[in-house]
Amino acid sequence: MPRGRSTRKALLVGAFFVAGWLLPAIPALAACTLERIDESATADYAYDGDTLRLTDGRRLRFIGLDTPEIGRDGRPSQPYARAARERLLELVNSQDGRLRLQLGRERQDRYGRLLAHPALPDGTNLTETLLREGLATHLVVPPNTALADCYAAAEAQARRAGRGIWSLPAYAARPTIDLPPKAEGFHILRGTVERIGRGRHTLWLNLDGRVAVKIGEEHLAYFGDMDWDALTGRRIEIRGWLHPRRDGSRMLTLRHPAALTVLTDANS
Repeated sequence: MPRGRSTRKALLVGAFFVAGWLLPAIPALAACTLERIDESATADYAYDGDTLRLTDGRRLRFIGLDTPEIGRDGRPSQPYARAARERLLELVNSQDGRLRLQLGRERQDRYGRLLAHPALPDGTNLTETLLREGLATHLVVPPNTALADCYAAAEAQARRAGRGIWSLPAYAARPTIDLPPKAEGFHILRGTVERIGRGRHTLWLNLDGRVAVKIGEEHLAYFGDMDWDALTGRRIEIRGWLHPRRDGSRMLTLRHPAALTVLTDANS
């Protein structure tokens, strides 16, 4: 789609389509206020719920969340993918596409997209809003860890209330022992740590159901003084992208403690 006035019109039409559509009033949450404003920008197009095009041609990928994928090349959209995009359009167009950005410590991803925390001029944090409304999952990719605790709280509120994606069985925590052999893609899993393994540069949590959780040494510092050996025999919840292995097991990589919860009797 060309940039400029015609693109702006298309974005505004998208916002009009969803006006008043999305969700009932949601209880207020402590705002995830930007720690600083590194840059002001204007958006003219939304690719999906977590990526905008700026008027200077750059693509902006939001830090702290992941929204469902819009289908392309004949593939269907994931549930709530279009709802997330339309809600983002509604928010951005409410203030004429103007944004305030807090750039990440890592400022570009492997696709060349700008990485930043986005807010509207009135202070509304777009990442927090989409998480709180149940239109995204919380995602932490080090070294961009700013505001992680606040974003986690926003997602937790939506999850407890069963909003949006959290009303779907696909987003319920699944026991590792119930996984089908070729399960892959994003999952929230619960399993028991059977043993801890240590390689030269990697720590492994081996769960029942033949799920191996990999934590590279470059990410171990984010977990602080975690007593890994004490996890043996404990139930944990993990989240991330599951990859089948040749031996029939599955692997999931953890990079930040936001993706790991040690379960208690109350939440197991």
